[in-house]
Amino acid sequence: MNDDLNEVKRVLEAALLVAGEPVPASQLAKLFDPVLDSETVRKVLEDLVQDWSTRKVELVQVASGWRFQGRRDVQPYLDRLTPEKPPRYSRAVMETLAIIAYQQPVTRGDIEAIRGVAVSTNVIKTLEDRQWVETVGHRETPGRPALYATTKAFLDDLGLTSVAELPPLAELDTSHLLEMPDAPTKAAEAPRALASPILGSDRTAEPGAATDRGEPAATEAQTVD
Repeated sequence: MNDDLNEVKRVLEAALLVAGEPVPASQLAKLFDPVLDSETVRKVLEDLVQDWSTRKVELVQVASGWRFQGRRDVQPYLDRLTPEKPPRYSRAVMETLAIIAYQQPVTRGDIEAIRGVAVSTNVIKTLEDRQWVETVGHRETPGRPALYATTKAFLDDLGLTSVAELPPLAELDTSHLLEMPDAPTKAAEAPRALASPILGSDRTAEPGAATDRGEPAATEAQTVD
């Protein structure tokens, strides 16, 4: 039995190392015939976490499944593999993302009511293009405005499994602009990044993103999505 579990462990380890993206436990179970039960998969994954606990690479669970990623202390070295700077987002984009993350699901009108300015279509499009936000339905009110919520990709980039793990708003430092890592190996730094700069003050937006300076104040008419 132990030999069988060791073989299962090595297969799961290999699958996760070559996957390049998070893999759900249910999908890992289907690598075997017959399909493994969820308890066996859980136990083997926990054993793998321990096996890698002293290395510079760790096995973690995020919203989309399980993945290997570099530890925080090795990140400065890994950054040299991709020297290009991560995208920088405007204050408008980051404030909108924060409102969606903590109040979801919300409409554009809800966001405008909180921010006090109209939300540019480009702001929402920037978040959708980054795959951090998606439409999850429509509110049953006149005009049926779209309801926005964060995605699993957003949680994956932060190294979280659910929105319940987001830090309390009171703990957020709004003095810097969030720079989100793209590579999975950088995800170890993401929780610290969220806890510090999610509501950035940089007025320089990426192409197509609206800046606070150019946004009109929200009016009653503008809050209708």
